[in-house]
Formats: sequence, C-alpha cells, structure tokens
Amino acid sequence: MHRQLPLIIFPLLKLVVHLASYRGYGMFRDEFYYLACSHHLAWGYVDQPPLSIFVLWVTRLLLGDSLFAVRLVPALAGAATVLVAGLITRRLGGGKGAQSLAMVAVIAAPVYLSLNHFYSMNALDILVWALAAYLLVNLLQRNDPRLWILLGTVLGIGLMNKISVLWLGFGLAVGLLATDRRRLLLTRGPWITGGIAAAFLAPYLLWQMKNDWPTVEFIRNATQNKMVAVAPLAFLEGQITTMNAVAFPLWITGLGWLLFARAGRPFRLLGIVYLAVFALLVANGTSRSGYLSPAYTWLLPAGAVAAERWLSRWRAVPLWSYAALIAIGGVLFAPFALPVLPVERYISYAARAGVGPSTAERKELAELPQFYADMHGWEAIVETVAGVYHSLPPGDREKAAIFTFNYGDAGAIDYLGRAHGLPKAIGGHNNYWLWGPRNYTGEVVLVMGEERKDVEQSFEHVELGAVIDCGRCMPYENGRSIWIARGLRGTLTERWAQLKHYN
Repeated sequence: MHRQLPLIIFPLLKLVVHLASYRGYGMFRDEFYYLACSHHLAWGYVDQPPLSIFVLWVTRLLLGDSLFAVRLVPALAGAATVLVAGLITRRLGGGKGAQSLAMVAVIAAPVYLSLNHFYSMNALDILVWALAAYLLVNLLQRNDPRLWILLGTVLGIGLMNKISVLWLGFGLAVGLLATDRRRLLLTRGPWITGGIAAAFLAPYLLWQMKNDWPTVEFIRNATQNKMVAVAPLAFLEGQITTMNAVAFPLWITGLGWLLFARAGRPFRLLGIVYLAVFALLVANGTSRSGYLSPAYTWLLPAGAVAAERWLSRWRAVPLWSYAALIAIGGVLFAPFALPVLPVERYISYAARAGVGPSTAERKELAELPQFYADMHGWEAIVETVAGVYHSLPPGDREKAAIFTFNYGDAGAIDYLGRAHGLPKAIGGHNNYWLWGPRNYTGEVVLVMGEERKDVEQSFEHVELGAVIDCGRCMPYENGRSIWIARGLRGTLTERWAQLKHYN
C-alpha cells in the first residue's frame, strides 16, 4: 500500500484543485454550445465527433446540467491523466520519487490546468493520448496481441472524441518505420490496431458524407480566416510556457532519454512519435501550442525516470527539491490558466508579470485574454435579449425567433434563457445551421449583432430593441444592437442556405 501511495495522493490532489475552483468566472462560451449539442445527439457535429457530446448527454441525464455537473467530467479526466502518467513512469522503471515528480509536473502544467477546468473534448483527448502511451510502453516491453486490440480500441474511442488522434496515429506510423520496431509491421498487431480504430471512426465518416463534409469546410474556414499564423520558434516557445517553464528541463531531458540513452532505447519509438507530431503541427503553420500538449503525458514521465537515475548519483540534490520548484512554478503560472483570482486582482497580477491579453484567433481583446473574456457577460446578454423579447406584443412574441450569428450567444440563450422564458435560439453558426430554422417563418425576428443596413436588406420593418452591455466580455460581443425585425422578404426556410457559416 505504501508503494501505491503517490498513485493515490496526486490524482486526488489534481481532482481537489479543480473541484475547489470549478466556479471560476462562470460558464465558458463553448460549454453553452456543447450543452445545446447534447440536446441533438448525432453521429457527428460540424466541429467535432460525437463522443464528448454523448458523455455530456449522459452527465445531464445522471447529474443535471449545473456548472458543477458539467465541469466534473474534465476534472475526473484530469485526475485520471495524472494517474496514468504515474503508471507510465512506473512502467518505464521509475520508483516512487520519479512517479511523484512526473505527476507533480502534470498537475502543475498550465495547459492541463486550463483544459481540465471546463468541459470540452480536450480533457478527454489528453487522457486518450496518455492511455495510448501507457499501452505502447507495455507493447514495447512485451508484444502481446491483446495489447494491440486494446490500443486500437483506445485510439478508436479517441477518434470518436477528437480527430486530432490521427496525429498520434501518424506519429506512431513514423515511429514504427524509423526505429528497429519496424519489424512489428510484419506482424498482425499494428494492422489490427488500425482496423479497430477505423471501425470506430466509420459512423462519423458516414455522417460527414451525408452532410456534405461539414468538418472539412469548418477546418478550411478556421485555418484561412480565424487562426493566427504561428512561426516555428513561437510554437516551440509555446511548448515551454504552456507546460510550465520550470518543467522544461524535465520534458526535454525525457525526450533526450528516449532518443539517446541506453536505458531509454527500448522506448525510443515514443520519442520519434513526439518529434513526428511536432513537425506535423509546425508544418501546418497555424497550430496552437496546446495541440501538442497530450504528448507530454509520456515525456514528463520519461524525464522523471532519467532525473531519478541521474540525481541518485548526487544525493545532495534530492528529487523532491525539483518537484517543489515545479510546483511553485505551477502556482505562479496558475492564474493565467485557471480563474482562481478575482478579475481585478488577475488584471493587476498579469500587469505586474508583464503578461498581456492573448488569443490564438484574429479577435480584438480588452483587459482579459479570450479564454477569460469568454466566461463573462452571458447573463447580461441574455437579460438584454429577454427584455426586448418580453417587450413585444403577445401576438408577436408567440411567433418571434431569436437569431444569433455565433453559437456562444445561441447556446447562452438556450441555457440561461430558460429562466427568462425565452424560446430556443436559431442561427447560422456551425451546428445551429444544421438544426435549421425550426418552425419559424421570419414574420418577427430578434436579430443580434448585425448592422441596421444589413438587417433592412432582408426585412420590411426594423427597429432598435436594445444595445448590449456585457462588461468584461469579448469586445465584439459588447455594444451590439438587438433589432426587432418584421416582415422577412421570403421565408426563413428559403433563405437558410445563405446563412451558413462554419468556423
């Protein structure tokens, strides 16, 4: 039991960190959208495969859709990731000290603090990569056919959560070809893994075909119009900062240990996988730094094993001292990844640290980074819409549609609007476009965020209902008009094809 203690303590610590801070600044933009998607179960969505939405549907069924219920799943996934990192460390030959160091580094990584705070496919994605790495370590130690089946299952489940698992598959293929493990390609194992993963992905691909490949259009539009270009050096710098700069020596040592050390030679394939995925993302030109974050679930353990072996020669430098430094770094970086400070204190803290607001998209910012700004202002937005909606004469209110141009507004209206007696929103953004105009005709529409001249091109009568003031929300959400538009020229059904925007 004493030997297992780190594998119990550190995952629990990770869970406590997220349960203690789950309220943060409130619901995140994408969480409203995911909740809306969970009311429309399908084999796919414009911007993601179906698994994370299905998990959220189950969560709603069992626990409801409170903020705590929604954020419990990513917190549990984060705790499980810490546990798997510890198990990888042990399989690589690390003792309790190495296991503790690796798990502390995972807990203290800013990108993991961020992605395990709110609901999205990313928290599950990190866990999938960690589980795949654990199975690969076992496979590299003993070529058991059953492990290939398990690996295919994990990768298949991962693909049904996020298609970026294809990057991991690419890295694995390169790793097999580039190392002495290429002889495994002459066995059935890797092909069984690939076949199982492909079988999992088949329903999603059929859904894509049926709906004219919306995700392909989504990715193309996002790459061309939404994502900021990222230079190779900036991408590398992002790896250092998002994983906790204090832990940089640990994971770079882990990469070196896997590639060059005699003890790490049996696991060299994992080092090649990392390098292959790194190169692929850099070549893309617009990859966010966090895209590579799941790969550190094995580099940090590898570094911890190497550190335990090397530092044991200098007993004056105990392993726990480096773990303590990483933990301190994690605490100092935490406010930039986890909303643990009141807003005013955060702004002051960021200013003293010389850290300005940031975004990976082509968006204007105010005092907050996009991640935090997207947790603000939703109640004010919905209350403003509700005020306009309830100001309508009863006859107009019964047939009035609320049209939004982004899924954040639409999702917030669907979720928060229940308390204000609002109908479900409609819109042209991603899956809201696929869900169509419901039964609305366009006789009366509350249009959010458009210029008056644009609304007047489509409607016979347009009047200003209200102007939104949402405080510290994203600037493009603030100061927008809500128009009361009557008499659509034509019908919503006829015009719907023109309203689509996947991005």
